[in-house]
Amino acid sequence: MQPGNKKLWRFLGSWAINTLAVMIAARILHNHITYDDKLANLLVASLLLGILNAFVRPILMFIALPLLIFTLGLFTFVINALLLYFVGYLLNPYFHVDFFRYAFLGALIISVVSAALNVLTGNARVSVHKQPPPNPPKDSGGGGPVIDV
Repeated sequence: MQPGNKKLWRFLGSWAINTLAVMIAARILHNHITYDDKLANLLVASLLLGILNAFVRPILMFIALPLLIFTLGLFTFVINALLLYFVGYLLNPYFHVDFFRYAFLGALIISVVSAALNVLTGNARVSVHKQPPPNPPKDSGGGGPVIDV
């Protein structure tokens, strides 16, 4: 497979996972995050959310860096909720989010579902590699380094 095709398939897979995650969030919060039951509108909403996550989210993360540090990264959920609420605002008749608190819950659901689906499909960005512990240094018979004061 050519490198361009590989990138295209990765993008389409990521878009499908994002669309499924948005659909699950809309089903769980069915009266508060709504779309008009057309797959095309859901695809557009998830594409717009992905574009905002790719381009606007890093800028918002940089601006909110002190809050991110202070909250140990939990403010990321607020940024995700803002982006989801903004998508609902832009696509209002076709995709709608009632209030910010439902955008926050929807962003939590989308994050969890996306992470689970990315792990299941092998698209996870984070991987854990186990390495053997380092060999202890060979010393000359002592119990370790000695510091004289």
